[in-house]
Amino acid sequence: MGNSYAGQLKSARFEEALHNSIEASLRCSSVVPRPIFSQLYLDPDQHPFSSAGFSGNCIGCGERGFRYFTEFSNHINLKLTTQPKKQKHLKYYLVKCRSRQSSASCHSVKPNSSVSSTVTPENGTTNGYKSGFTQTDAANGNSSHGGKSSASSSTPARPGNYSLSPRPSYAAGDQATMFTSGPPKKRHRGWYPGSPVPQPGLVVPVPAVRPLSRTEPLLSAPVPQTPLTGILQPRPIPAGETVIVPENLLSNSGVRPVILIGYGTLPYFYGNVGDIVVSPLLVNCYKNPQLENKDLEQLGLTGSQLLSVENMILLTIQYLVRLGQHQSRALAESMLTTSEFLKEISYELITGKVSFLASHFKTTSLGDDLDKLLEKMQQRRGDSVVTPFNGDLNECVSPQEAAAMIPTQSLDLDNETFQIYQPQLTVARKLLSQVCAIADSGSQSLDLGHFSKVDFIIIVPRSEVLVQQTLQRVRQSGVLVDLGLEENGTAHQRAEKYVVRLDNEIQTKFEVFMRRVKQNPYTLFVLVHDNSHVELTSVISGSLSHGEPSHGLADRVINCREVLEAFNLLVLQVSSFPYTLQTQQSRISSSNEVHWIQLDTLEDVGCEEKLYFGLNEYSKSLQWGITSPLLRCDETFEKMVTTLLERYPRLHSMVVRCYLLIQQYSEALMALTTMASLRDHSTPETLSIMDDLISSPGKNRSGRGHMLIIRVPSVQLAMLAKERLQEVRDKLGLQYRFEIILGNPASELNVATHFVARLKTWRGNEPEEWIPRTYQDLEGLPCIVILTGKDPLGETFPRSLKYCDLRLIDSSYLTRTALEQEVGLACCYVSKEVIRGPTVALDLSGKEQERAAVSENDSDELLIDLERPQSNSSAVTGTSGSIMENGVSSSSTADKSQKQSLTPSFQSPATSVGLDEGVSAGIAGAGEALKQECDSLGPQMASSTTSKPSSSSSGPRTLPWPGQPIRGCKGLHAALPPIVILSKAAYSLLGSQKGGKLPSSSSLLPHADVAWVSSLRPLLHKDMSSEEQSLYYRQWTSARQHHADYSNQPDLASGTRTFHPRRLLLTGPPQVGKTGSYLQFLRILFRMLIRLLEVDVYDEEEINADHSESSEVSQSEGEPWPDIESFSKMPFDVSVHDPKYSLMSLVYTEKLAGVKQEVIKQSKVEEPRKRETVSMMLTKYAAYNTFHHCEQCHQYMDFTSASQMSDSTLHAFTFSSSMLGEEVQLYFIIPKSKESHFVFSKQGKHLESMRLPLVSDKNLNAVKSPIFTPSSGRHEHGLLNLFHAMEGISHLHLLVVKEYEMPLYRKYWPNHIMLVLPGMFNNAGVGAARFLIKELSYHNLELERNRLEELGVKRQCVWPFIVVMDDSCVLWNIHSIQEQTSQPMEAGISSKNVSLKSVLQHIEATPKIVHYALLGIQKWSSKLTSQNLKAPFSRCHVHDFILLNIDLTQNVQYDFNRYFCEDVDFNLRTNSSGLLICRFNNFSLMKKHIQVGGQRDFIIKPKIMVSESLAPILPLQYICAPDSEHTLLAAPAQFLLEKFLQHASYKLFPKAIRNFKSPVLAIDCYLNIGPEVAICYISSRPHSNNVNCEGVFFSGLLLYLCDSFVGADLLKKFKFLKGATLCVICQDRSSLRQTIVRLELEDEWQFRLRDEFQTANSSDDKPLYFLTGRHV
Repeated sequence: MGNSYAGQLKSARFEEALHNSIEASLRCSSVVPRPIFSQLYLDPDQHPFSSAGFSGNCIGCGERGFRYFTEFSNHINLKLTTQPKKQKHLKYYLVKCRSRQSSASCHSVKPNSSVSSTVTPENGTTNGYKSGFTQTDAANGNSSHGGKSSASSSTPARPGNYSLSPRPSYAAGDQATMFTSGPPKKRHRGWYPGSPVPQPGLVVPVPAVRPLSRTEPLLSAPVPQTPLTGILQPRPIPAGETVIVPENLLSNSGVRPVILIGYGTLPYFYGNVGDIVVSPLLVNCYKNPQLENKDLEQLGLTGSQLLSVENMILLTIQYLVRLGQHQSRALAESMLTTSEFLKEISYELITGKVSFLASHFKTTSLGDDLDKLLEKMQQRRGDSVVTPFNGDLNECVSPQEAAAMIPTQSLDLDNETFQIYQPQLTVARKLLSQVCAIADSGSQSLDLGHFSKVDFIIIVPRSEVLVQQTLQRVRQSGVLVDLGLEENGTAHQRAEKYVVRLDNEIQTKFEVFMRRVKQNPYTLFVLVHDNSHVELTSVISGSLSHGEPSHGLADRVINCREVLEAFNLLVLQVSSFPYTLQTQQSRISSSNEVHWIQLDTLEDVGCEEKLYFGLNEYSKSLQWGITSPLLRCDETFEKMVTTLLERYPRLHSMVVRCYLLIQQYSEALMALTTMASLRDHSTPETLSIMDDLISSPGKNRSGRGHMLIIRVPSVQLAMLAKERLQEVRDKLGLQYRFEIILGNPASELNVATHFVARLKTWRGNEPEEWIPRTYQDLEGLPCIVILTGKDPLGETFPRSLKYCDLRLIDSSYLTRTALEQEVGLACCYVSKEVIRGPTVALDLSGKEQERAAVSENDSDELLIDLERPQSNSSAVTGTSGSIMENGVSSSSTADKSQKQSLTPSFQSPATSVGLDEGVSAGIAGAGEALKQECDSLGPQMASSTTSKPSSSSSGPRTLPWPGQPIRGCKGLHAALPPIVILSKAAYSLLGSQKGGKLPSSSSLLPHADVAWVSSLRPLLHKDMSSEEQSLYYRQWTSARQHHADYSNQPDLASGTRTFHPRRLLLTGPPQVGKTGSYLQFLRILFRMLIRLLEVDVYDEEEINADHSESSEVSQSEGEPWPDIESFSKMPFDVSVHDPKYSLMSLVYTEKLAGVKQEVIKQSKVEEPRKRETVSMMLTKYAAYNTFHHCEQCHQYMDFTSASQMSDSTLHAFTFSSSMLGEEVQLYFIIPKSKESHFVFSKQGKHLESMRLPLVSDKNLNAVKSPIFTPSSGRHEHGLLNLFHAMEGISHLHLLVVKEYEMPLYRKYWPNHIMLVLPGMFNNAGVGAARFLIKELSYHNLELERNRLEELGVKRQCVWPFIVVMDDSCVLWNIHSIQEQTSQPMEAGISSKNVSLKSVLQHIEATPKIVHYALLGIQKWSSKLTSQNLKAPFSRCHVHDFILLNIDLTQNVQYDFNRYFCEDVDFNLRTNSSGLLICRFNNFSLMKKHIQVGGQRDFIIKPKIMVSESLAPILPLQYICAPDSEHTLLAAPAQFLLEKFLQHASYKLFPKAIRNFKSPVLAIDCYLNIGPEVAICYISSRPHSNNVNCEGVFFSGLLLYLCDSFVGADLLKKFKFLKGATLCVICQDRSSLRQTIVRLELEDEWQFRLRDEFQTANSSDDKPLYFLTGRHV
């Protein structure tokens, strides 16, 4: 490597490089190993970064302000060691301290020993790779040797006869000792500023410390570091085996040799031992972590298979010996980080080191002076320029003419229309379901029920184009308006607030955002960190002084405490190369990663989508057999590079490559225009690119052409390239033919005015001031973009991108991220016609492998995906040069086993979109596109439907570039993906895919900011999915010290890792459409939150309403409570108005007799209908299910620990029921917190009663009535959380549940009191629950009256009401009639949501309330009119939510057998007993439509299943003749009976059908016998209120389980039509016979034997029996 500079050892990536190299050399098939390892020696001449001069003070004597190193070295007298007066200087180290403000090095000198020992901290680079030094422990005198000086002697080391022996003492694993390099013999311009190279003769102790890369604080205070390496301290030992160090070694060689400790014992060194470096770095590399046997098994190894250290060192030496000089250089360059090598290049340009190279390129390859030649050509051409388009290169026009030429307008701008495609929708849904999973995880880290709005901010790396591109997507997606964040008119300019780039201004913008987060706790904020793998360095890693402005900014924003703690902030990190986020220290849980979708099969994909063409496809395309492949290596160029590199060993290879590339393009331009003799000196690759670029605009009047990207990472080199190429272009008169643009992330695009005018013409309707802001805006413009900057940052390129020149991307790009993101520039969507159109036989299905000529890539296939933002597609609209150059053969076919194809199928062709952007509107509109939603995808869907290869499929074929229509495609422009030209090093890594999904680059270190945990690790398996890769990297890589995640170390004791619970990672290949996907995610997240805040409530008009005449006693409007006197005079309205009963039998009234039957007939529908619902926003007064969580009610809902489950106690409660005729034992489950509501016996804690208040109690913070809610099948969905509905006040709420469901309800509602029904009621209907609630409550009322009577309270003073409400009651409203206006219109209604508390407290305050039997409210409907409210109170049926007076209704029971209509039956019975039922019309109840549980029908199946595939059993089969062979059913008898009656009216009561004048007479019961029949309810009880039946002839008689009150005399009062029918229902056959006899029915009714029936149960299930007869 040249001997004028000392070699220096670099330790930072030593171990890793060593293992990589050995691995590579062992796997390498060629003789010379691949260059991955020569960090052992580096030529400091190649890497001096400190170009900032010198400033320093001497602490020895106090003199300050030295400006030059030479001045300082003279001051401390480095040459004259013998002058005693200068000795005081020599007791000090030379240290460079770093200051944030000044990039100049300030050296100070500080006491320490003077033996030359250089310390390299872990992760450090020795001097020469970073500008300057860091103070370290050694410099501060507190090294690892107990704070003493780090060397043994404090006298100056002079050339003299010391006998020394190295004494290794390792303080830390892999760090090394190293001595400072000797000086140059012959100096070019002195040393590099800051380079501590002393004069011969004396070694000054200067620690050449590589700064702890990016871990020190922002200020330059000394930082205690990790323990330093064991320093080898030469010290005298007894003479033994010795090696003499020659006195003139250093001056002769100019290099201080490094002796690597290998194996065995070292000899003793004698002489100038200061001139050698003894280092343990090599041997330390082989200290493999002690692997457990299970780890070895995982690697497929046994302990005996591991190489010995001796063998490994021998292999390494063998490798090193075989290393060529060019490889050494490549390896040396590969050790530098991107920032380091860019600084190196910058230094070489600034200091003029490139001048020899530059002068070499001043002449052409033919030896002519380039500048003079160009001048001559310009003079020859005169003023004219080459015609801009539609003409040959030798056609010239004046510049004025050129500027005025207007191209034809061709509007195929798909970036204006905006669509989102299936994979984007799918991935957005995956993101949403992951957010839901976080909310459901029980970790309390996210409460989605808390939020009603979504807001966001998108943070992108420092790229002006990327900011503009993201803004365009945000604007076009309409997401700001959809989320309700901005108004339609202002959203366009307000968008800028939502996209922020990571630059120095981010702090203030971010603070504004975090203020919004704090001030809006009910808004869920999403912080999207796009391209999150870029610059993920930690704030404290201190490289700010290296002038990297974005250093640590992402860390400061993403990982700050406020972000981590904000409960209403989700962080979504988005990356195509997520590897740096997937380490052992990752802050994102692997379960919170969302990966782009991957399809297993290609057949599924819809018919007109596009294919995603990514890195894998590029690798695999090499096996297509195309005459001119998509991935190329320019061998001729590489040979030229090799020659030049040998000639210029001091320069970084990228500098050499760049100068050569500039010359290549310049000469190609000249060769194609004026100097054909230069053709042979341009590489064919360069020549064809330039030929295509400058000839395609000339082919037609549109003037469109291709884009060429030349990637030049160094900004200085890029500016140089732009300047030179522009100069050549202009002198050749091509300035109107194509544009040259510098793509610098730091600045906006700058395009010449005449090209902007051309772009505007193509686009059609742009405003005057429009300028291109993104690369996509350059669609169709013939141009060269010189793309610079450290990393490509995810910018999207237009479809007209045809060439991607990556010849400068070489050995400095040896990490997976660095290399793959460069090729990511070219990834895009292509029309599948390109791959398998009629002219190309490329089978993607893998079905035809036998027929096609198959190479070794059987298992390969194209990655199919569908979603890259439209701008990203590379379809082009210009025309191409050589068509044959793009020929393709289908010699390979694809295997459908590959999982990484990414498109889900569209179910039908109707939803797919046009094939290509270039299509005319007619074709594009052929499929109905999805709603133009989210990413600017244009109709670029990807697909992979298969085509069978034609018989000639194995020969080369031509793939057209636009301009040559594909046959059968109606002139469809089909475009290939861009052609990528790589350097040899990159090509060998990316082009060597042998099968499997991953290119060879996947085996590289994933990212420069991470390190392998162990060199012994399994290989990355070639078929790994991205999920599997993530798990692999999380196991085997670790964040380096300067990485933002480094501080997130796993807990050492437990090994547990700390993840941020609200952080997600979205990962997918470059340009696949991730932006569109996350914008869609924001939209559906908002929709979901709204849905969580909405509820579907029933919205149905009252039925059987009759507003024609009001028979009601006049009431004054606006009265808060009914007046008992006037109310009791009102008649009871027996008609049922609740819309849920629209399919039930009508209750007969006198009015009904006059109704025209036809009207009713039409309004009745036989088929069960879907009930009408409407979506309402939940309010703060709603009742909730288990899915609601919030701060206020979480105590109400949750128990704090599992132990408290047992804090509920079980209490038996027994009472006797006359109706059931036996003792009933119920169980109460009472949580400790609710015991105050109950009375327990003094001894034994026996439950005695439930406390009841007094009628006279007035407590505004309580309701008096206990609330009972029967619930079944709704342990999750029942609205049993009444905390908000009750405004948090004290109330007594009891859930009434069936025995078998109790454990579930108890699990979900641990803080609720449960009333558990006896097991015998497990199959019972809702009637049983209501019956038992009422019986228990009456029994409890008596117990409480007895208890309170002893305390002096009168019996009638105990509160007699309970509330019985359904588990679907969700909201309560209050209504009032608005003032009527002068217009003769109906007055409006004002409604407002109120709490259950206020409704109950209002009703409970009713004057003389104890005189009412039932109180309720009406059902809400959007159709409520002032007519409904005209009477504030009605005496009518009440349902679903009632206050029940258990004292007054003591003798009126619910029918405990009933499954249906138990409330109508009970209301009619209550009314006939003369009791008052009052409905408050100014309140209404909203009921939620809950799809599970409740009064669920039984699934009626045969008791004994014969076969599974039985036809459904019809209601008429629910009954049978007694003792028949009928199939017996497994269902309760009562259920079968009620269901049968609903459907059997035609059979049972034929005369009653639609004959409402002649209803069916039902004694003491209301049963639904079908909607076309009316029932006249009559109570048999004496003194009961019954409807007037005078003159009515009944069409039938229904007697259901009648008791002794029903007698023959009663029945004889009623008249029946001739042919009327009778139905008598009894518990068993004997009571049926007894009833017939007792009621003397045979006198008037005729019975036949075959008219006896039973429900179709087995006898153990106690069937019901009934007899039918006819009136005679």
